[in-house]
Amino acid sequence: MMVVKLDMYQAAAVATFMLVIGQLLVDRIEFLRRYCIPAPVVGGFIFAIAHAALRAAGVVEFDMDTTLQSVFMTGFFCSVGYMAAFGMLKKGGIDVIRFLILAILMCCVQDAVGGFGAKAFGLDGRLGLAMGSIPLVGGHGTAGSFGPFLEDLGVANATVVAVASATYGLIAGCLIGGPIASAKIKKYGLKPKTSATGTSTDAPDLGDGEIKGDNLLPAAAYIIIAIGLGTIVSKLIGMVLTMPAYIGAMICAAIIRNVRGDSTPTTEINALGNVCLSVFLGLAMCNLKLWQLVDLALPMIVLLLIQTVIMWVYASYVVFPVMGRDYDAATMASGFCGFGMGATPNAMANMSAVVKQHGPAPVAFMVVPLVGSLFIDFFNAAIITAFANFL
Repeated sequence: MMVVKLDMYQAAAVATFMLVIGQLLVDRIEFLRRYCIPAPVVGGFIFAIAHAALRAAGVVEFDMDTTLQSVFMTGFFCSVGYMAAFGMLKKGGIDVIRFLILAILMCCVQDAVGGFGAKAFGLDGRLGLAMGSIPLVGGHGTAGSFGPFLEDLGVANATVVAVASATYGLIAGCLIGGPIASAKIKKYGLKPKTSATGTSTDAPDLGDGEIKGDNLLPAAAYIIIAIGLGTIVSKLIGMVLTMPAYIGAMICAAIIRNVRGDSTPTTEINALGNVCLSVFLGLAMCNLKLWQLVDLALPMIVLLLIQTVIMWVYASYVVFPVMGRDYDAATMASGFCGFGMGATPNAMANMSAVVKQHGPAPVAFMVVPLVGSLFIDFFNAAIITAFANFL
């Protein structure tokens, strides 16, 4: 069988081409839009399926240089660090802290289920983390980064399992979020507290404003400087703990953001981070070796179904009462399913569907993106690392 080697530039070109294909399909297929499936996931899976078919037929196998994957990955997580303005915790109030604690506990539960569940199937417990908070709370970005991290620790097939689990989580989180909120609203006769538009003048700065061309160069400079400084921080952390290389960049970015405050061009940094994420995911997806999933199909199905049931119970009987048993709490329970099983955009999609039908929930739209977009990645990375070292 012929083996085609693609250098880092060719691999990036293939991934970007499949990203464009994926975006075209997302724009045209309602199912993909409804469940917020990322374009690089769509295009990358098409390539991965075609690659597996060609390999099974003995036609060709691609050997892709993934050097640039780590570069774009670090750039993305660095941009996440710049979104972490800790002063927003005060603005969000006690609800943000409560919701963050609930999310941290969920990370621990998911990793415990994944790690010990994998051991029950006779697998490496650390592989179970690739079916825990890595792909679920973390989403595809964390799946694509922690997969190679686990493989460096000797865990085979961690990346392909994590990315496949993240894709499942995107769909499952959207499927269970809406029904949970609707059931609570109907059962308790919940109503919105306000007839406003559902937005808040105190909404957090999540880097979603208007992009200014003059700010793109400073934004790129912020990212590059934080990444450079982050390499030093990562080496210092590595003397004590084994953590992904991007952690240092995230920490430096968060420090710079909180020192510089509102002068940081967060909108442009977020835009550049999204570009990095798309290319990074495209490379990760195109490099998936789906044939490695055959022997892991049964454990994955069982463990992911268990994770889904746990999420349903947790959102219904923990998140909803802890957050106040009111209309906003029901909406937040829906959002919790979105980012707890997939990503923050899924949480926003879940909550948007709820408020479109039942009315505005401004507290939910303040709390969920603050926790899902800004803070949980820091805690999730620490929890995953702790479990990886323990298991």
